Amino acid sequence: MDLAHARTLWDPEPGWLNTASYGLPPRPAHTELTRVLEQWRHGLTDWKPWDASTQRAREAFAVLVNAPPADITVGATVSQLLSPLAAALPPGARVLVPTEEFTSNLFPWAVGADLRTVPMDRLADAVDSRTHLVAFSVVQSATGQIAPVDDIVTAARDHDALLVADATQACGWLPVDATRFDLLACAAYKWLMAPRGAAYAYLSPRVRERMRPIAANWYAGADPGGSYYGPPLRLAPGARAFDLSPAWFSQVGAAISLELLNDIGVAAIHDHNVALADRLATALGHEPAGSAIVTLEVPGAAERLANAGIRAAVRAGRIRASFHLYNDDADADLAAAALTA
Repeated sequence: MDLAHARTLWDPEPGWLNTASYGLPPRPAHTELTRVLEQWRHGLTDWKPWDASTQRAREAFAVLVNAPPADITVGATVSQLLSPLAAALPPGARVLVPTEEFTSNLFPWAVGADLRTVPMDRLADAVDSRTHLVAFSVVQSATGQIAPVDDIVTAARDHDALLVADATQACGWLPVDATRFDLLACAAYKWLMAPRGAAYAYLSPRVRERMRPIAANWYAGADPGGSYYGPPLRLAPGARAFDLSPAWFSQVGAAISLELLNDIGVAAIHDHNVALADRLATALGHEPAGSAIVTLEVPGAAERLANAGIRAAVRAGRIRASFHLYNDDADADLAAAALTA
C-alpha cells in the first residue's frame, strides 16, 4: 500500500504529537473493534472468532520483526514478558542496563539480580566477562535516542551475555530484526497503534531453554481447547508455551493495525516520521537526530504547545514530540510556530 493512500485511513485532530505515549488506531481497526464490542454487548457470538485475531497479530508481528511466528509469544505488558527470564536468572546474576532505561525493562531485573547501570553511550564498553545479561531499549522513551545496537550486540556476543531489547518505542517506525537478540519485547499500544493490553515478544530457542513458563495457563497448552482442566502439564512447543490468555479486544485491533503496518512497509514509515521530527528540530535550530521522537528544552514549552492545541508529553524535564503516519508538515510547523512565538 502506498503511503499517500495509507495516510487517509486515520482521523486525527491536528496537533497530536504524542504517539510515544499512545498511538491512534487506523479507521479499519477502530471500526472492527466497535463491531466486536457490540457483539460482546449483546452476546451475539462465541469468543473464538475474536480469538482468531490473536494468531493473526502474532504472525503480523513476526513479519514486522523478521522472526518465525513459532518464536513469538503473546502477552500484555513488557515487564510481564520479561519476568519469566528474570525469575530464571541465577542468584546474583549481573545485569547491565542503561541508567536512563524505562523501568518496565529495569524493575524486573532489579528484583533479584545484581543490577548495574551505566549511560547508554557507555553500555557496550561496560559489558565484560562478569555480565550475565544486557537489557536496553532500542529507542529510549525519554529522549528518542536510538541505541548503538550493533555495538551492544557485538559486546554481548563477545562475552556470551544474554541480550534483551525493549522495542516498544521502535517497532512500527524503525526497522528491527528481533533475531539479533535473545529476547525482544514490545508493547503494542504506541507505534503499533493497538488498544492497550496487547504485547509481543520474540523468544529465541536459546533463551527459552533458560526460562520457565511460570504464568502458563490453558492458552499455553499444545491444544488450548483440551487444556482447560487437570494435569498433566501439556504445553505448546516453541514460544507459545509462554503465552498469556489474550485480551481479545486488544488483539482484534492489534491484528488489523499490524497487518496495515506491514502492507505500508516500515522503511516508508521511517522516512515519513523522521522527516517530520527533523523538520521540527531544524526549525528550532537543533541538529536533526534521525529519530521519530524529538525532545526539546524550551522555556514555557508545555504551556505554549497546549495553547496552540498541540498534545505532546513532558519527559525528564523536556518536551517530547513524536511523529507517526497520521502527522504531516502542518503538525510540525504548528509546533515550531508555538515554540518560537
